[in-house]
Amino acid sequence: MGVMAQIPFTISLSSLNLPIVMLQKFKEALLPRLSQYLPRLSIACYIALLIAMGISSLNITPTSMFVVSLVMFVTCWVSASHLLGFKVSSLFVLLSLIIGFVVEILGTRYGWFFGEYYFTDVLQPQIFSIPIVIPMMWFNLVYIGYVLANLIIVRNPLDPTPGFLNHVIMSFLVAMVVTAYDLAADPYMVYVVKAWIMIKTDGWWFGETIQGFFGWLFVSFIIVFPMRIFIQSKKIKTPQSFSKWHALIPVYIYGNWMVFQMLYGYPMETRTISAFAMGIPLLIALISLKHWKWNA
Repeated sequence: MGVMAQIPFTISLSSLNLPIVMLQKFKEALLPRLSQYLPRLSIACYIALLIAMGISSLNITPTSMFVVSLVMFVTCWVSASHLLGFKVSSLFVLLSLIIGFVVEILGTRYGWFFGEYYFTDVLQPQIFSIPIVIPMMWFNLVYIGYVLANLIIVRNPLDPTPGFLNHVIMSFLVAMVVTAYDLAADPYMVYVVKAWIMIKTDGWWFGETIQGFFGWLFVSFIIVFPMRIFIQSKKIKTPQSFSKWHALIPVYIYGNWMVFQMLYGYPMETRTISAFAMGIPLLIALISLKHWKWNA
């Protein structure tokens, strides 16, 4: 009688474990197969991004900007998965999204990091008045800055150099590369797109607050610094299938941004500024990439 009473309970536990076991087997079967397609998938995503950017340039609208940002997010995630592995890249994405969303909430509510500002209803959709493309762009920017900084210093998309001081210096370089993009992007988004409005400005940078650039440096740093430590602790090596063509994807995206700002930047002075601020790290990364001894 006691044995009979335990049977339904045993069956219930097995039924609860079954979905977990199936999910584990699905991951074991899917991830290795997915990694086989990542080299071609990353190239395909970048081509899709070029097409989306080309179409958007014909008629720049909030909708077209959202589509480009979304395709860019997928492209960067696929590229990061190819370079770092899906689990590590997913952690990179999650950390960027969480930090990016939190800092924008604190920024719009309390004026932290970037000064006092608020988002308009131009960029949609939004969560708690924060456009979802903004945290996505934080990942795009920091991942691309991570690859560029590694290429500039160690001539490799990955930096295996250990040491706390190295991580601090390299993370600051990433933050500088990211902020160089913002020098022209921020005025354009404020005055042309009108995606957000600065409540209080000090006039140091085309009517905007200089605090915002310190905020960009800080936020980029706190995203990439723990990721650099984690990546180095895992002793991740550049995959054999990750060729120079794949390393060029984040470099080219950064170059695409520079060209866009040189063509459409506002005020006009930002067009020249972006050519030098973004062009210098871009050129060094391209030269370093030429000397990278890749495996494929």
